[in-house]
Amino acid sequence: METIGTPWLYLAFFIIVAVMLVIDFIGFKHQHGQPIKVRTAAYWSVAWVSIATMFGGALWLYLEQTSGAALANQKVMEYFAGYLLEKSLAIDNVFVWLMIFAAFAIPPALQRQLLLYGVLGAIILRTIFIFIGAWFVQEFSWILYIFGAFLVYTGFKFLRGQGEEHTNIEDMAVLKWLRKHIRITPQMHGDKFFIRQNGVLWATPLFLVLILVEASDVIFAVDSIPAIFAVTTDPFIVLTANLMAILGLRAMFFLLAGAASKMYYLPYGLGIILVFIGFKMLMLEVFHMPIWISLSFIVIVLTITAWLSIRHSKKYNETAL
Repeated sequence: METIGTPWLYLAFFIIVAVMLVIDFIGFKHQHGQPIKVRTAAYWSVAWVSIATMFGGALWLYLEQTSGAALANQKVMEYFAGYLLEKSLAIDNVFVWLMIFAAFAIPPALQRQLLLYGVLGAIILRTIFIFIGAWFVQEFSWILYIFGAFLVYTGFKFLRGQGEEHTNIEDMAVLKWLRKHIRITPQMHGDKFFIRQNGVLWATPLFLVLILVEASDVIFAVDSIPAIFAVTTDPFIVLTANLMAILGLRAMFFLLAGAASKMYYLPYGLGIILVFIGFKMLMLEVFHMPIWISLSFIVIVLTITAWLSIRHSKKYNETAL
């Protein structure tokens, strides 16, 4: 499989990821249990997007110097297309986290702690999934058609309004299994995941929430990772775009915490994008679509979706008044 990734590039990228995680941790640590303000979350969200953009620019400069402008343009467009796709799909993941925290009445201070673990888990799980997926694509190229068919199916589910049917917290299989097989205390015990009562180890509801956060990311990874392989099969681009989109999830969570109901048309936009890239994957042998078309399509659909959602929100507010 052709890739621009070298051991030094991977090492440099993982160092960047580690530094960004430390910055993320320090940036929210000073809040001391107070709710994160929307303005603060917005500043951090802009910062993460800016860092992802600068990484794309640095990647272009490196490739332009080492491999020429043509390859640099191609790979950087693949990176930004993958980044936008993963960022938009991550919004749906954030809404599921909101539902989980609301269902268990998790206070803001513990939300930040759980989200940190959630992002760390997502980075580890998705890195593993991406390399496994890249191996399958290299060894069994026909799996791209399975990915394509799955994306078309998932996209139509979103368009029919069924894209969030798996977000009913009580129906999650992992929650039912945990409640059946693990001793769980009825109340929270601060920030503890486990406690001992009369010499017996019990899990707390906070441990349940942590498992649900990680499980939800696995569920969404099933959609997002095949989707980005439709944009590029270069594992380095897949990995960098995916992790750059994930790193800003904590800030995005607090930014979107009060805006869940305003993203009315987001599922439909995601459905259109998934159907588009699914058909693109199915037509690989017939027509090779230039990456700039995919990137332009994703940008246009997300822009229209945001505009329609804003209009819908304004009309709803005017009607409510």
